[in-house]
Amino acid sequence: MPGMAANPTIFERIELPKAEFKIIWLSWKIPAKEETLSSYARRMVEEVVKNEPVVLIGVSFGGVLVQEMSKLVSVKRLIIISSVKTKHELPKRMKIARDTGVYKVLPTGLLNYMTHIEKLPLGDLVSKRLKLYQHYLSINDREYLDWAIKEMLCWNQTQPIKDIIHIHGDEDLVFPIKNIENSIAIPKGTHIMILMKSKWFNKHLPELILNGKINS
Repeated sequence: MPGMAANPTIFERIELPKAEFKIIWLSWKIPAKEETLSSYARRMVEEVVKNEPVVLIGVSFGGVLVQEMSKLVSVKRLIIISSVKTKHELPKRMKIARDTGVYKVLPTGLLNYMTHIEKLPLGDLVSKRLKLYQHYLSINDREYLDWAIKEMLCWNQTQPIKDIIHIHGDEDLVFPIKNIENSIAIPKGTHIMILMKSKWFNKHLPELILNGKINS
């Protein structure tokens, strides 16, 4: 499951042995009005195989969603990347946004103007960054964004799910690792390390899935 507003192509650099694994890329759906995260998770569970234990992998807010999904389906392994296991791992600024309700007035509609911004005379670096965002962040529906931000900030999980595997970058600025407990720390890993550290994931994900740990 990709992160907030992202499409599943964020996993395009992840290559698992085809003889051992069947990969299902999950995509965000537009939530129903006032739909709860648990209800949304129930809809998403319909996309995965139900007659055998599955491995659920989620990035960022997608990591939160797969944790909710794991409560509804038999899971062999639960892996989250660049995410949080409980509300206590959220950074202080997100807790303040949650407690004050300021997230309710965020201008999420401005994301729709990304296509107009790229037409401006910007430098090459900014233009490349915008194209990167456009490629991977394709969900700009305002109802979805308002819902996703609310559910991320107001997620009320207080205890980590048993045997969850948490992979986290030590340079993650969205969810700083200083707030994260019991994770596999990736040196120089940022919040988008699923893209930038694909070699690490291709090497270690198979053994994490099969054995629940890194052997080396």
